[in-house]
Amino acid sequence: MRSLPGGTNGTEGLRAQNLSQILTMVHRNGPLSRAELTRRSGLNRSTVGALVSALTERNLVRETEPAVDGRVGRPSPIVQANAGVAVIAVNPDIDALTVGVVGLGGHVHARVRRETPGIPSLEDAVGLTREIVAGLQPTLAGLDRVLGAGIALPGLVTAVTGRVLVAPHLGWRDVDLAGPFADALGLPVVAANDASLGSLAESIFGAALGVDDAVYLNGSASGIGGGIVTGGAQLVGSRGYGGELGHTLVSPGGRACHCGRAGCLDAEVRLERLLGAAGLDGGGIEALERVLSDGPPEAVRAEADRQLELLAVALTNVVNIFDPELIVLGGFLGPLVDFRGDRLATTVNAGSLAGRVIVRRAALGPELLLVGAAELAFQPLLASPA
Repeated sequence: MRSLPGGTNGTEGLRAQNLSQILTMVHRNGPLSRAELTRRSGLNRSTVGALVSALTERNLVRETEPAVDGRVGRPSPIVQANAGVAVIAVNPDIDALTVGVVGLGGHVHARVRRETPGIPSLEDAVGLTREIVAGLQPTLAGLDRVLGAGIALPGLVTAVTGRVLVAPHLGWRDVDLAGPFADALGLPVVAANDASLGSLAESIFGAALGVDDAVYLNGSASGIGGGIVTGGAQLVGSRGYGGELGHTLVSPGGRACHCGRAGCLDAEVRLERLLGAAGLDGGGIEALERVLSDGPPEAVRAEADRQLELLAVALTNVVNIFDPELIVLGGFLGPLVDFRGDRLATTVNAGSLAGRVIVRRAALGPELLLVGAAELAFQPLLASPA
């Protein structure tokens, strides 16, 4: 192992970086053999062996023997992240609150969605989260460690402080988000915008895996948010609020938006309008999925076509500004992709100046925002396993 300038401290610093590299690879890309870790990391075999042993001692990874394949020589042990090291993930929305337990490797141990009678206050969300987590104790008791909690919020959140600038649909403004949840759960808490975390999750574990330039849009009961990955890095903006694609203008003079303008994508493409066309009051994305997959009535088809037309306007603008290779649509936009995805992609590509872009449904389904929130909570461990 090379030494950095500064003697022992330099060597320790390099070892810490290498531990982070190996754990992150196993978490995001595993299970991987020691031989594959050696190839991907560029480190020598003995160094990788020592790092894996150190991570095993910390109970962060586990090794198993590979299946016998008849090849000559001793097979390389398989290294996988210990899913028993986990975090709590929370996603408040205007119609429900979802809580999950997510282990290293993106494994979702449990997911509970609880509909709310109205738009929850911050105090309501904290209390309901505490109640759900109490009900998850049998799951939590079977884990090795619970490190903290991550919150995916439909609003503008300062990730460094965990403070909400504004979550307009929830009515939360300029309030401490992380503090009350940390007090309720007895765990360190981090928070960020839900769509940005969805983008992160899809880039690591989902439909955008291995794609360096992608745009993600998430549709929830609160509205539409976005995340942008360019050159393999997430675009966050100067204050961390980048990716508010829901406020792309798609219908000048259209429906009033909470931002003060009219005709934003967020105001025109709405889950409740699709459900309302089917005569439903609530039920979420799962209800929409059933409606669209089971011969929807004319009113639903007409509303879906109207929303897809406006979504295509927004996506065409996004393609011409950011030139992504891939567009990933999650939340209630996912069922729309299944319903009329070919038409949507054709319309977007017809208006694209840069060439063909792929339009794909998010792969992580209802677990998407939980996996994204968990990834945020795992960051301190991944950065410094030692």
